[in-house]
Amino acid sequence: MQKLAEICIRRPVFAAMIILALVVVGAASYGRLGVDRFPSVDLPTVSVRTALPGASTEEVESEISQQIEEAVNTVEGIQELRSVSSGGNSIVIVTFDLGRDIETAAQDVRDRVSSVIRRLPEDALPPVIAKFNNDSSPVMTVALSADRSVRELTEMADKVVKVQLERSTGVGEVAIVGGLERAIKIWIDPDRLAAYQIPITAVRDALVRQNTDAPGGNVTGSDRELTLRTMGKVEESRDFNDLVVRTIDGQPVRVRDIGHAEDGTKEQRSLARLNGIPTVTLEVRRQSGANTVEVIEGAKASLARIQEQLPPDVKLEVVRDQSRYIYAALHEINLHLILGSILASLVVFAFMRSWRSTVIAAVAIPCSVVATFGMMKALDFTLNSVTMLALVLMVGVVIDDAIVVLENIFRFIEEKKMNSFEAAKMATQEIGLAVLATTLSLVVIFVPVSFMSSISGRFLYQFGLTAAAAVLVSLLVSFTLTPMMSARMLRAEDAASGHGGSDSADPHEAARSRRGFYARIDHGYERLLRATMKRRRLAAAIAFGVMLASIPIYKLVKVEYIPSDVDESEFEVSVNAPEGTSLAGVDEAMRAIEAELHQVKGVRTVLATAGGGFLGGVNQGNVFVRIAPHEERKFSIPRFFKGLFHLDPLEAFRGNYTQRDVMTQVRKRLSKFKDLRCAVRNLQSFNIGGGGFEIDFALRGPDLQALAAYAEQLRLKSKELGGIVDADTTLKLDRPELRVQVDRDRAARLGVDMSDVANALQLMVGGDEQVSRFHDPDVNDDYDIQLRLAEGQRNDPQAILGLYVPGRGGKLYQLGNFVTLKQETTASRVDRLDRQRQVSLRAGVAPGYALADRLEALEQAVKEMNLPPTYSTAVGGRG
Repeated sequence: MQKLAEICIRRPVFAAMIILALVVVGAASYGRLGVDRFPSVDLPTVSVRTALPGASTEEVESEISQQIEEAVNTVEGIQELRSVSSGGNSIVIVTFDLGRDIETAAQDVRDRVSSVIRRLPEDALPPVIAKFNNDSSPVMTVALSADRSVRELTEMADKVVKVQLERSTGVGEVAIVGGLERAIKIWIDPDRLAAYQIPITAVRDALVRQNTDAPGGNVTGSDRELTLRTMGKVEESRDFNDLVVRTIDGQPVRVRDIGHAEDGTKEQRSLARLNGIPTVTLEVRRQSGANTVEVIEGAKASLARIQEQLPPDVKLEVVRDQSRYIYAALHEINLHLILGSILASLVVFAFMRSWRSTVIAAVAIPCSVVATFGMMKALDFTLNSVTMLALVLMVGVVIDDAIVVLENIFRFIEEKKMNSFEAAKMATQEIGLAVLATTLSLVVIFVPVSFMSSISGRFLYQFGLTAAAAVLVSLLVSFTLTPMMSARMLRAEDAASGHGGSDSADPHEAARSRRGFYARIDHGYERLLRATMKRRRLAAAIAFGVMLASIPIYKLVKVEYIPSDVDESEFEVSVNAPEGTSLAGVDEAMRAIEAELHQVKGVRTVLATAGGGFLGGVNQGNVFVRIAPHEERKFSIPRFFKGLFHLDPLEAFRGNYTQRDVMTQVRKRLSKFKDLRCAVRNLQSFNIGGGGFEIDFALRGPDLQALAAYAEQLRLKSKELGGIVDADTTLKLDRPELRVQVDRDRAARLGVDMSDVANALQLMVGGDEQVSRFHDPDVNDDYDIQLRLAEGQRNDPQAILGLYVPGRGGKLYQLGNFVTLKQETTASRVDRLDRQRQVSLRAGVAPGYALADRLEALEQAVKEMNLPPTYSTAVGGRG
């Protein structure tokens, strides 16, 4: 390196071009770098979704989830195997090691699942296998609103907005919440069916047979060939009333004779309101590994084009936008990077007291930082909080090498009276190895950080390499640009100008740069050094004592994976109503919660949704809350002077509150809803594969009843521990279920099969099954046709006993002749982890408490419960 410095002193253009080339590459790369909040650390995850309509939770667990788990368990590289079973739905989530290729892993899962399909129930729908993003929260939420019906808004959202948003780069899924999807409903009167002695299955078969287009082959002539096709599809929705279901005594029985057809909507399973106004929302989720900001920017560009295609009264509004906080955070980091560079240069000027020396040292900062952008682009890094944090920290480090070299050159000119060229050469040669050793010691600290295991290594990978690259560029600058500039810019008078003289004859003590304030610092350090050297054992003992003291002090420091006390001016409230609560009941509760939220100081926007959960439940709700911007809630000098202007200087102080203060107030207000379990928490900022909960404490064991009891005991205990808020459990055994119990002997005497009972009830009561499709030429789209009993005759449990099912000889029999109804409670969902049943206690951490301490307290509480040996614990979430 000393030889390089000597060449650069003699060849200034060469030195300048080396650094300038790196700077140009870095500057060109800066504009091409992606922007994100954190590095992409998505875990390779594959999901397997399977539906078994009408099945209970336990049936789905045993006949689907366990079968699929057994099949995929042998796939190589599985880190975690998780499943969630609920009524009619199974989701198996396979998480692989970080080094596993997601494409290969997905194909391996497909191969294993294909081998087990034949063992699944006949009524089970084919499993859907997809690459799954652990960070399932939407990156952007769009509200579609107008003074129109929800059905119209849903059509626009589904046919116009969703289609074009899904084409945007990086968009993985667009989910509609709060919509009413169009469907052709065939309402049937069971009494009329019984009068005509027509089973409900005959109506379904008639709809399938008489609403279809069928090919008829080719009509071939001597010189022409025509395609023959039977046009049997119903062209108008009202024409379904004229379809013939059966002919009795030569007279056709049509749909209108046993019911009526309606061009309506499917049963509503979700709803949404924006500040109390009904709306339809679209939740945009990114593809696994896609850049968040690029996805959002692409979606916004699509929204601008979509707005032009919608009627003037229809409004598209972006309610939730993760890029807003990302840009704000990046702006703050960039500001601190610039301010840090200026302050570091001023510190150099304060001690060197020469503008030339300051420029020589300070030029290392922009050169090192800008050149690092080139390395970031080459390694496909992004401008995120981690990489920019590395650069901010390096501002004070990258200037160190230049200062060491410059100070030695300065000393040679000052003390040895050398000219600048000779001093630059000799001083750099003398200090070269020390500078090299110092820089490499920093490199060997930062580079290993990038190769840590688990998610921490992925998270800090970009941090370590970015910091190491900046330090290495600063080393190159200190051996090229710094000696070259010192040789040409430093003057002898820089070492003496304005510093006065000294009475000492010793040239080392006569350095005229050390007088006044600087002399006191120098003399103080010298006295401390001499005292330390005289009492070496005492100094060593003090140093060793400080090292030992760090152990108890470390234990006092709160431990968290990532900071939880963030202020993004937005948070969410999750609401869980008792199992069995209808959508109307949840809607009423959500309206009351919205009213409470609007009374909280600082709340600006409230987007409430009910239903629409990933398991299809309607007893859950979610509220997205945006509060006043950070700058309006914090004390600031401009706001203080604004208050003085309005003769109200306390204005700035009255508005001084944090997001956590608002969340605490919301939590207090929602505590009045005793029947609801509400959780107030920050939006998930970093995906670590455990969901958005600060505490995800799991209990594993074989028996559901025991697991539920232990989990509820632990939930109640968590309130006594303190510091744990919004605690709830994933396993609840209070889901009401109406069970149809068949007297097999009576049914056999009447010739009624169990499958006939199940099919009839599924069609008449469930009604969600798609029996056929209706093509509307006006919009060139197909819609489901659903068969269902009238509202009043299927909502009353006792009315179900009056329904008819086919028996021997095609005769219909009332269910009440051989069926009894019994109401039971069952599990709403069953979670499994690594092929064991589990229940999770999910909660947040109160202000002033440490996450690690609360987890230890929960562990101790579980020990005091004396669980059987077959039960164990596990920690997820941000723990």
